[in-house]
Amino acid sequence: MTHKDESTTVTSVTGTSDAGISVGSVADLLDRVYPPRLAEAWDSVGLVCGDRTEAVARALICVDVTDAVVDAAVAGDVDIIVAHHPLLLRGVDSVAADTAKGSVLHRLIRARTALFTAHTNADSARPGVSDALADVLGVVDTSPLQPAPLAPMDKWIVMVPEGSAEQVSEAMFAAGAGAIGEYRDCAWSVVGVGQFEARGAANPTIGSLGERTHVDEARVEMVAARGLRRSVLAALRAAHPYEEPAFDILAEEAIDSDTGLGRVGRLASPSTVGEFVTRAAGTLRSPWGVRATGERSRVVETVAVCGGAGDSLLDTVRGLGVDLYLTGDLRHHPVDEALRAGGPVLVDAGHWATEFPWCTQVAELLANRLALDVEVFATPTDPFTLHADC
Repeated sequence: MTHKDESTTVTSVTGTSDAGISVGSVADLLDRVYPPRLAEAWDSVGLVCGDRTEAVARALICVDVTDAVVDAAVAGDVDIIVAHHPLLLRGVDSVAADTAKGSVLHRLIRARTALFTAHTNADSARPGVSDALADVLGVVDTSPLQPAPLAPMDKWIVMVPEGSAEQVSEAMFAAGAGAIGEYRDCAWSVVGVGQFEARGAANPTIGSLGERTHVDEARVEMVAARGLRRSVLAALRAAHPYEEPAFDILAEEAIDSDTGLGRVGRLASPSTVGEFVTRAAGTLRSPWGVRATGERSRVVETVAVCGGAGDSLLDTVRGLGVDLYLTGDLRHHPVDEALRAGGPVLVDAGHWATEFPWCTQVAELLANRLALDVEVFATPTDPFTLHADC
């Protein structure tokens, strides 16, 4: 029987700290890289405790916020902890100091140490948890295993007299149209000739009743989130010089984004299952080892990975026809059913071990972008620390 060494191991990534960096600066950067909108609806991400105005010089990155992590943070005079797993998620209705999680929060607050969590948003972000896992395993040319759909947008096409195109565009921009990712005020236009004939009670801005009128008009195109239809339309009508503006709204189809759960790619060179599993065991530092299905001599090239618990993606993986799938927390029955259905080689490297590579990704981000001194809590916080060898 073997008991893993529980002594604390901390690795450092050194930056040149700028006194102008605050908790808010760190939180804002992490929210940009791991957008909260990518988090699952049930999840809890973002700043858990801490004052956004307080200065940050040192950060500690971890998978789980345990007592040992807090001990290391207090001893190292750490200003902010960035964790993958939420401290407060399931059934928490008290953070009293005599509760398990409340005691952790009280210690952090007394030490003036902020806590930030990036969980399922870091799982889906690119780069994110599974990108870090793919990188250390040598899986290249990756794409999401289960892509997150891009939110369908409206495409607005507005015909407006050439001289009024700018005022209409600016009004629509102010209402939220023309936003694509990190870009704003995006539009395309071309000039052509429009025609109309005003009749009855019409009050044309250009031309006269009963006469066909030709006008140099700009065709202005831009996109907008569907939830903005009412406000964009109101802005368009208010800014347009015509009493009856001509416009179209095209509803775009949903398409896959480049974010989402897991990654699928290929090995730079084909490998046997035995070679791959041995390399994974040495690289991922799982406290209880790596287990796999299949024959050691089977050759694999296409590989899918998912940090954390990934058996919900077994059907997806089988549909892609990959040779091997590595994740954590694989259960007996889902694995048995997947193999019976002709699925790939399955490798279980543990929950903590498949998410830990992300810690280095975050450490390098904070050191390079904010010049912080960053430490990674490298002692496994996987709850299974005791195992018996057969």
